[in-house]
Amino acid sequence: MFPTQHVEGQMGFEVALAEEIWTAKYRFTPAEGQGDESFADTADRVARAAAGNESPGQRDQWQAKFRDAVAGMRFIPAGRVLAGAGTERSVTLFNCFVMGTIPDSLDGIFEHLKQAALTMQQGGGVGMDFSTIRPSGSLVRGVGADASGPLTFMDCWDSMCRTVLSAGQRRGAMMGCLRIDHPDIEAFIDAKRDPQRFRNFNLSVLVTDAFMAALGSDGDWPLIFNGETLRTVRARDLWERLMRATYDVAEPGVIFVDRVNAANNLAHCETISASNPCGEQMLPPYGACLLGSLNLAQLVNNPFEGGVLDEDQLTDLTHTAVRMLDNVIDISRYPLAEQEAEAKAKRRIGLGITGLADALLFCGAIYGRGEAVDLTRRWLGVIKREAYRASARLAGEKGGFPLYDRSMLDRPNIASLDEETRALIAEHGLRNGCLTSIAPTGTTSLLAGNVSSGIEPVFAYSYTRKIRQPDGTRREEQVEDYAMRVWREVRGDEPPPAELFVSAQTLTPSDHLTMQAAAQALVDSSISKTVNCPEDISFEAFADIYVEGYHLGCKGLTTYRPNAVTGSVLSVASTPRETVQENLAPREEQLRGTTYKLKWPESAHAVYVTINDLEENGVSRPFEMFINSKNMEHYAWTLGLTRMISAVFRRSADVAFVAEELKAVFDPRGGAWMQGRYVPSLLAAIGDIVQRHLAGVAEPLPAQAFATPPAAAMPACPQCGAAALVKVEGCNNCLECGYSKCG
Repeated sequence: MFPTQHVEGQMGFEVALAEEIWTAKYRFTPAEGQGDESFADTADRVARAAAGNESPGQRDQWQAKFRDAVAGMRFIPAGRVLAGAGTERSVTLFNCFVMGTIPDSLDGIFEHLKQAALTMQQGGGVGMDFSTIRPSGSLVRGVGADASGPLTFMDCWDSMCRTVLSAGQRRGAMMGCLRIDHPDIEAFIDAKRDPQRFRNFNLSVLVTDAFMAALGSDGDWPLIFNGETLRTVRARDLWERLMRATYDVAEPGVIFVDRVNAANNLAHCETISASNPCGEQMLPPYGACLLGSLNLAQLVNNPFEGGVLDEDQLTDLTHTAVRMLDNVIDISRYPLAEQEAEAKAKRRIGLGITGLADALLFCGAIYGRGEAVDLTRRWLGVIKREAYRASARLAGEKGGFPLYDRSMLDRPNIASLDEETRALIAEHGLRNGCLTSIAPTGTTSLLAGNVSSGIEPVFAYSYTRKIRQPDGTRREEQVEDYAMRVWREVRGDEPPPAELFVSAQTLTPSDHLTMQAAAQALVDSSISKTVNCPEDISFEAFADIYVEGYHLGCKGLTTYRPNAVTGSVLSVASTPRETVQENLAPREEQLRGTTYKLKWPESAHAVYVTINDLEENGVSRPFEMFINSKNMEHYAWTLGLTRMISAVFRRSADVAFVAEELKAVFDPRGGAWMQGRYVPSLLAAIGDIVQRHLAGVAEPLPAQAFATPPAAAMPACPQCGAAALVKVEGCNNCLECGYSKCG
């Protein structure tokens, strides 16, 4: 069902994991009629839908090529395509959008909030530039009031995202951007220091070339709105504030926005000021990203024995993938008419890669070192050249994209192509305005047999995944990276060489940067990549990563440093929490606890929430909860909630999901504004209390990893509750249930 070229019949648990993810996320199971019985059916469904856009005489030919590429896991369309193509569901096949330019008016702001909600409901993540909203304290003429600023409106987006389910199955992801010269930039930089704020946002600062010049010269920096300088700050002080925030809490990220626009193929017809939630597509207003990845790990012959990537097959696959993604533009639904018009005017696609680190291992190249950099450039060079050739030939066959202009031949991405490719473009034009980007592939990489994700190094070669059984018990299975399984098949019990089998934790930040910069030079759009940093890296060395990335030509940067606020991304250390039993723990005669007073605006009486903690081996964990109020209207459901949550607390240490589930509840009668943000229901407010309490006492469970130094424990997954949440490519991914979220 889930093929693998190198270890046929040796997949073991990874097949079960892939099948579980396929069933949960991508399998089509209609209430009536025939659905997907196997992944081969899914591949056929997607291929048939994409080939439906071909002329009748060519459909069978292209359907077969699309099906073979997808079924063999050599080309993996993004999750929205796998889940939605050919189902007739009212969902978009585009993963992410950047919303329109937000007007600086109350009506306009909330109209755009509505548009974002509609987009997320159909399955699209969204990115927004909030720089167009006037800063806090500005005069609002006509009403004689002061403006609240962009951050308070971002709270509205955050609450909306928490409430709206994306395509009926998961909460959406969002990216919030603000320019480095906006007067509220300092508050934006510090926003994620509050662990309760903007939980559904990734944040990025739009850094300009002028700011980097001011930073280099130790100059002053004006904070401007509508052409008026409201304040002036020292550039280095502002930069240090930004670096301190991301050093402490891993956000905001940085987008070098002038470089993005300078390198954009479509600079003649658009200006970019925001990115999609994971940062691999910088997009104009109402722009959309349509993604798919070539699985390099499936294209290497003779792995670990003089392995060589089959470039002829890579060339053929690139042509197939470009054509398939181009067809998806025409068969997809769009949440908004503006998004459809934008997508079809420029026909932008984002063809990327996955399995890079595994492919490098197969060829004996160490990630981050010279040979690996050279191979990465060679392989991405083939993809870039062939993607443009495929798009030019498609333009000759089907017509170019409507906003094509011959001046594009002078744009950096196209000017650097070989003469044969440029001649094709000059003759036919291009079918697609932009062609390549490298996206996160966390879940689809697991689907493909746990190949390394996107452009990232292998995160963990081996880890333990806990599987809950129907009777409530758990069994453990060891999950291995695809390359490690191939090594065992080829080399048997021979120990893998540590110098070759490097991981995200053992590499230096410079290794990460070197690979990102090498790839960026050959990618139209951008790259979703996390630069993993050791916990003990000095602040000065950390800040230098961003300056180095700018000078190396990166378009954006995201880093991750384990610390007390963000938690660790991986752990092999044993902690006392391992001794917590899955079965019911006995109640001691006396427990310590905390009582929280909650005043819900619609209730005449306060609600009191008490959470008592159990001490085990020096570690606290919540054991029971009581909810009390004089308002008898709440009695039945508060008693039921008390008993149910207490039962969960007593039986499991992994209870973070309780808060997440409560916070997702909305009241159809409306929520309330509390402490400067919108809370969708009284139950959601109780969920906030549970979350705050857990942040004070909870210690997440450990996971096992191959060749990884000891670190603190991982955060809990909001879907399954397991302490197995890692951050890769700017996204949170659960090593146990496959949950993935880029926001």
